Formats: sequence, structure tokens, C-alpha cells
Amino acid sequence: MEIKGYYDLSVTLETNMPVWPTNPLVTINPVGTVARDAYNVESYSSVTHSGTHIDAPYHMVEKGTTVDAIPLQQIIGEGYCIAPKLSGKEISEKMLESIWRPEYDGKIILIKTGWDKKRDFSKEFQYEFPGLAMNSVDFILKHKPKMIGIDTLGMEPYDHSGFDVHHALLRKNIIFIEDLANLDQLEEGKKYLIIALPLKIKKGSGSMARVVALDVY
Repeated sequence: MEIKGYYDLSVTLETNMPVWPTNPLVTINPVGTVARDAYNVESYSSVTHSGTHIDAPYHMVEKGTTVDAIPLQQIIGEGYCIAPKLSGKEISEKMLESIWRPEYDGKIILIKTGWDKKRDFSKEFQYEFPGLAMNSVDFILKHKPKMIGIDTLGMEPYDHSGFDVHHALLRKNIIFIEDLANLDQLEEGKKYLIIALPLKIKKGSGSMARVVALDVY
């Protein structure tokens, strides 16, 4: 197998980085140094949904699949980057329908909005990001992607306080990747091998993940 390109789609975890507005900030501190201890080691503290991360169904579904139980074939596989033409904060069914191709069905779909380039402790980045509209749910379920990713802090807009899109899709076992980065490096509509590996946290609702795309096709 020839790998023609490697693409890192993950946010770098760092102290006090922007995360979901109501979550505690990430804290990374050195607790061992070479000069003092002959080794470097750090302590780490955050919620499991910090930076680029996987939402398992258990995040919103009481008896849903936990992150440690997600089958590898659901988080590793063929995938595509798509870029709906945004108008407002909601990515509607019509926006998806206008760019959808038959080969996307059943694959990993990464939604590029460009929001990762706005990363900051700003009202815009943290509260005004776009996401899936509720009227997109039936369309998505019809085409059965095995995982969906997006380069914003949430799969649906922040002001969707009921998390209706989360509930509707996670109940159908569609896994999410949130807070992706660098989707502008991928060619829209080109097939990639997507690998999204969360930490294997027992009974976890989600986990930070290293997500990469490989150009192998």
C-alpha cells in the first residue's frame, strides 16, 4: 500500500485552550523534569470531550454504546470531506442534498465549515458556530454514514440547547467527531482512509482522539 499523503485533523491539546463553554479548561502541568528527576512527565486534567474528540452514543443515550465498545470498523475506514455552502448557523437537509454523492453512503463524512480557523475565546468561536439542523436528521439516517465529523465545538449549533440532533443520531448509533482541524487540507469529495482513535476509557461517554486522514486511494 502506498501512502501518498498524511493529514493530521486533530487539535493540539494545551493548557487553557478553548473548549465547550461550560466545560472546565484543559490543564497540563510538568510534574517531572529531566534536570530534577531525570525524566519529563506531565499531569493532565480535562473532561473527556476536550479538543478533537469522539462522542459515543452513551453521551446522550442512557444505555448507548460506550466509547471503549465502539467497533474499530466504525472509526476506521473510507471517508470524504464535504463543504456545505453555509447560510446562517444551520446546515440543512437541502445543503447536504445539493452536494451529496452516492459514494458517500455508509462512509465516514467530515464536514468542513472553516470554523477551526476562528479558534479563540471569542463569542463567535464558542457560541455562534454552525452545525446540523434538525431537518437534516432524516437525510443523514437515509444515507447511513457510520461516523460524522465537524470542525466546530459541536455537531449542532450551541443554541440548540435540547441537543435534539445529538439524541436523534446517537440513538441510531452514528458516532460523532467534534472539534476537528485542518479539513482545508483535504480535497472535497476525494476518498481518504480516515482513522479516528479515542482513548479506551471504560464506560466512557467519549474521549479525546487523534484523527488522521491518509491518501491511499
